[in-house]
Amino acid sequence: MGFEPGLFEAVMTSGEALWQDIDGGRVRERRLFAIERADGDGAAWATGLDVTLVAKVEEAEAVLLMGLPDDAGETGYAEPLQTARARDIPVLCTNPDRAAPRANGKVVVSPGALAHAYAEAGGRVRFYGKPHGPVFRALEARLGAGPDRLLMVGDSLEHDIAGGHAAGWSTAFVQGGLHAAAFSGADPDAALAALVAGAGTPSPDYALARLE
Repeated sequence: MGFEPGLFEAVMTSGEALWQDIDGGRVRERRLFAIERADGDGAAWATGLDVTLVAKVEEAEAVLLMGLPDDAGETGYAEPLQTARARDIPVLCTNPDRAAPRANGKVVVSPGALAHAYAEAGGRVRFYGKPHGPVFRALEARLGAGPDRLLMVGDSLEHDIAGGHAAGWSTAFVQGGLHAAAFSGADPDAALAALVAGAGTPSPDYALARLE
């Protein structure tokens, strides 16, 4: 993405937070059925873990919901998730985002849409990504820093801003991301206020036109 590696002291993802919980014995399930954006993503993620990735959800102890192909849609994995729900096995979701922006203004379905539907149908879901606490706490531990030292920068009010606020971090909202269309030709303060009211989330502490 053009960032120099030397700018970063640490990189923490929600998938890494789950990896650490499995490695530390805080997640018991060891036979996982992976739903991934590209073939091999699950195997690469599981390197170093005492887990087995199974080809059939009928053989799994949990579903690892880590990514979706851009053309999957909300019904692309209906059958294995229905089987998982019938077996009452949990979904481990490392990306609770319901949608994600792509080039040319396109927005695609993200794993969170499937995970929330699974939960609404009565299934058990453990969320590891924003706005849920594990990824925030994992990064605090990695940096050795308290919430008062940290700033959450993101383009999702529901996940980045709400999650950062709940974790006690300061927050900065990027207007030119997921909600870019709402700011096109509009007064940015009014557009942001309308989005916050519609989403029912806290207001960010700061706002940026775009991340550069």
